[in-house]
Amino acid sequence: MRVAFTSSDGAKIDLHFGQTSRFHVWEVGPAEARFVETVSAVTTGDEEDRTSARASAVAGCAIVCTVQIGGPAAAKLAAVRVHPMKTGGESPIAEMVEKLQAVLRGSPPPWLRKAMARTDETMNLADDRVR
Repeated sequence: MRVAFTSSDGAKIDLHFGQTSRFHVWEVGPAEARFVETVSAVTTGDEEDRTSARASAVAGCAIVCTVQIGGPAAAKLAAVRVHPMKTGGESPIAEMVEKLQAVLRGSPPPWLRKAMARTDETMNLADDRVR
């Protein structure tokens, strides 16, 4: 599944969702994880436009890990079927990836199983288009 992180340097989760201008996206599975890409979000316009742009930028992800996120922004993520996760403070991305992998190897909560299923569906559709 794809996971986006709010990070100033690609190594640690250290930004509020509303402060980030780009997301560091990883593909995370139970056995392996890898960095995929950095996705930019438009940061011009009013707050509503910026929040919508950030939500659109991560629409293909299952989770966004961020230090903090406000209610309206979390609602925009939920509308595009992305689950926000707050760290509450600075945290290394590698450490969060390891924690997610541990959950995936065990018994993921229902919301995470749904997110993983959506990711599998999306990947299967992409595979079908390539053939």
